[in-house]
Amino acid sequence: MSMEAFPPLMFAGLIVVLLIGFPVAFSLAALGLACGFYAVSQGWFPPEFMSALPQNVFGILSNDLLLAIPFFTLMGSLLEKCGLAEDMLDSMGQLFGPVRGGLGYSVIIVGFILGAITGTVAGQVIAMAMISLPVMMRYGYSMRYATGVLAASGTITQLVPPSLVLVVLADQLGRSVGDMYKGAWGPSILQVLIFALYTFVLARLRPEQVPGVPKEARTLQGWALWKKCLRGIIPSALLIFAVLGSMGGLPGIDTAICTPTEAGAMGAVGAFILAGLHRRLSWPLVWETMLGTMRITAMVVFILIGSRTFSLVFQGVEGGRWIEHMLSNLPGGQIGFLIAVNVFIFFLAFFLDFFEIAFIILPLLGPVAEKMGIDLVWFGVMLCVNMQTSFMHPPFGFALFYLRGIADTLFKNGSLPKKVESGDIYMGALPWVAMQLILVAIVIFFPQTVTVFLDKEKPVDLNQASELLQQMGGDKDKPQQKELSADDAARLFAPELPASAASQP
Repeated sequence: MSMEAFPPLMFAGLIVVLLIGFPVAFSLAALGLACGFYAVSQGWFPPEFMSALPQNVFGILSNDLLLAIPFFTLMGSLLEKCGLAEDMLDSMGQLFGPVRGGLGYSVIIVGFILGAITGTVAGQVIAMAMISLPVMMRYGYSMRYATGVLAASGTITQLVPPSLVLVVLADQLGRSVGDMYKGAWGPSILQVLIFALYTFVLARLRPEQVPGVPKEARTLQGWALWKKCLRGIIPSALLIFAVLGSMGGLPGIDTAICTPTEAGAMGAVGAFILAGLHRRLSWPLVWETMLGTMRITAMVVFILIGSRTFSLVFQGVEGGRWIEHMLSNLPGGQIGFLIAVNVFIFFLAFFLDFFEIAFIILPLLGPVAEKMGIDLVWFGVMLCVNMQTSFMHPPFGFALFYLRGIADTLFKNGSLPKKVESGDIYMGALPWVAMQLILVAIVIFFPQTVTVFLDKEKPVDLNQASELLQQMGGDKDKPQQKELSADDAARLFAPELPASAASQP
């Protein structure tokens, strides 16, 4: 076997081991080591090449940027468990309930807010379903619409900053987290608007599926209702704005004073304070939150080690060149490449979650996208939008599994009048998956949806450059001419740093 034929076989082996169902991290490491030893036996690279693996792994784990993952996970898990979802859904449901589709609007808005606070799909879907699904069933909402909007609103958390997915994508693509957050705001807002537009159209075409809640069903009205809404939203919004603003992750902020790790630590402290203000901070809550954070962090680290083992060997047998040659020759140039990549990611997401895709596939695609002149922030945000669908794919979407489990629990304890069928959950998810794919298409063909909030590069003033160059080459004896100072040269030729430069590791 020639070395040229080995990368496709390695890639096929990757697909096979992923489909087996054994833990991905260990499957990747085993496949990478086996292929590495075989390559050494064939003389494709020397044994010393494999000795670089331990240093490579330690180099990854010494990356300060990855420290942001446990901090953001701790912040989100604590806020999710301290009852913010219940308060927001109750107040928003009463505020929008009398409008046709009002409960749907409240779930979408609260899903967006909680997405910026919690960052966990499982907790968000379960919390919102426990509170909103019985209310929706009580007032005659369509089962398919109710399950679909709850699952879809829970997946918004993968795109809304400060998303863990964006931190990982920034690390893998070599871009600052602040820029990735800024780029994600446009698609995040667009997604909420698309979901709300679908609800509005459905309320006009089929009002019996999304009826309004009778006004007499509201327990609060007037200022008391608004006070409860603002009490749940304002403290959480202040925390998120402080975290994102400090790392340059908000549009219009051109200065970053914190790294993502420092911002995550500040957010974790703020989450403890908010939980205390809601009088729900207790040792069992803290212990449960810390255990969840430990599990997620350990999973990320092991996947990262396994993927780096595979990637090192794959690059050693020139797999990167094979990927580049295969993808750069697709018809349609950049658009053809982006469409092909998104189709591939969409189907791969049937079997893998976003961490696995980011660590395994992205290092192979990122260099090709950069050589084709594609902005990597745009590329990363686009893939993040696509990877949201991994939670909504029937029949493997995790959000649907969470919804299935909580619906059975609610039926058994009498909160639901009838059993929720699996067919209703899967069929209800399809329109929302289609809307997420529409957003992917919008981001592909309109990159301004991502780049509009990014810092613009400062253009060089050619006239000023010409004058300064003439001063540098002019007669030094003439008193009216002066030499180019170091400050002038720095202002003229040094590129303007992005707002999130401080967030680079």
